[in-house]
Amino acid sequence: MPAYEILLSKAARKYLAELPALVHTRIIKNISHLSSTARPAGCKKLSGYKNAYRIRVGDYRVIYEIEDKVLRILVIAIGHRKNIYD
Repeated sequence: MPAYEILLSKAARKYLAELPALVHTRIIKNISHLSSTARPAGCKKLSGYKNAYRIRVGDYRVIYEIEDKVLRILVIAIGHRKNIYD
Protein backbone atom coordinates (compact mmCIF):
# COMPACT_ATOMS: atom_id res chain seq x y z
CA MET A 1 0.00 0.00 0.00
CA PRO A 2 1.46 3.40 -0.96
CA ALA A 3 2.34 5.96 1.70
CA TYR A 4 0.28 9.10 2.11
CA GLU A 5 1.89 12.53 2.38
CA ILE A 6 0.86 14.24 5.63
CA LEU A 7 0.31 18.00 5.85
CA LEU A 8 -0.67 19.96 8.94
CA SER A 9 -2.75 23.13 8.80
CA LYS A 10 -1.31 26.24 10.42
CA ALA A 11 -3.86 25.99 13.25
CA ALA A 12 -3.01 22.33 13.89
CA ARG A 13 0.72 23.09 13.95
CA LYS A 14 0.20 25.96 16.40
CA TYR A 15 -1.98 23.90 18.76
CA LEU A 16 0.48 21.02 18.65
CA ALA A 17 3.39 23.30 19.57
CA GLU A 18 1.59 24.43 22.75
CA LEU A 19 0.99 20.91 24.09
CA PRO A 20 3.07 19.23 26.82
CA ALA A 21 5.97 17.18 25.43
CA LEU A 22 4.47 13.78 26.29
CA VAL A 23 1.13 14.53 24.61
CA HIS A 24 2.92 16.15 21.66
CA THR A 25 4.99 13.00 21.10
CA ARG A 26 1.94 10.69 21.27
CA ILE A 27 0.00 12.81 18.77
CA ILE A 28 2.94 13.02 16.35
CA LYS A 29 3.35 9.23 16.54
CA ASN A 30 -0.33 8.69 15.74
CA ILE A 31 -0.31 11.23 12.90
CA SER A 32 2.78 9.68 11.32
CA HIS A 33 1.10 6.27 11.50
CA LEU A 34 -1.63 7.68 9.22
CA SER A 35 0.83 7.76 6.30
CA SER A 36 0.68 3.97 6.06
CA THR A 37 -2.86 3.45 7.41
CA ALA A 38 -5.10 6.37 6.47
CA ARG A 39 -8.15 4.80 8.11
CA PRO A 40 -6.86 3.01 11.21
CA ALA A 41 -9.03 0.93 13.52
CA GLY A 42 -11.04 3.26 15.72
CA CYS A 43 -11.13 6.20 13.31
CA LYS A 44 -14.55 7.74 12.73
CA LYS A 45 -15.89 9.42 9.62
CA LEU A 46 -17.31 12.81 10.53
CA SER A 47 -20.81 13.54 9.31
CA GLY A 48 -21.29 16.75 7.38
CA TYR A 49 -17.89 16.48 5.69
CA LYS A 50 -17.01 14.69 2.48
CA ASN A 51 -13.74 13.03 3.51
CA ALA A 52 -13.13 14.07 7.14
CA TYR A 53 -12.15 11.59 9.81
CA ARG A 54 -11.02 11.75 13.41
CA ILE A 55 -8.77 9.66 15.56
CA ARG A 56 -8.53 9.62 19.34
CA VAL A 57 -5.23 10.12 21.13
CA GLY A 58 -6.08 9.94 24.81
CA ASP A 59 -8.19 13.01 25.64
CA TYR A 60 -7.24 14.67 22.33
CA ARG A 61 -8.74 14.39 18.87
CA VAL A 62 -7.04 14.74 15.49
CA ILE A 63 -9.36 15.73 12.63
CA TYR A 64 -8.07 15.14 9.14
CA GLU A 65 -9.15 14.90 5.51
CA ILE A 66 -8.04 12.14 3.17
CA GLU A 67 -7.36 12.86 -0.51
CA ASP A 68 -7.02 9.34 -1.94
CA LYS A 69 -6.36 10.40 -5.54
CA VAL A 70 -3.19 12.31 -4.65
CA LEU A 71 -2.31 10.23 -1.55
CA ARG A 72 -2.46 13.19 0.81
CA ILE A 73 -3.74 13.62 4.35
CA LEU A 74 -4.41 17.12 5.64
CA VAL A 75 -4.62 17.43 9.42
CA ILE A 76 -7.22 20.17 9.87
CA ALA A 77 -7.42 20.41 13.65
CA ILE A 78 -6.01 19.01 16.86
CA GLY A 79 -7.73 19.68 20.16
CA HIS A 80 -8.95 18.47 23.50
CA ARG A 81 -12.07 16.34 23.24
CA LYS A 82 -14.25 18.89 25.06
CA ASN A 83 -13.25 21.78 22.77
CA ILE A 84 -12.53 20.29 19.37
CA TYR A 85 -16.06 20.32 17.99
CA ASP A 86 -16.92 23.91 18.97
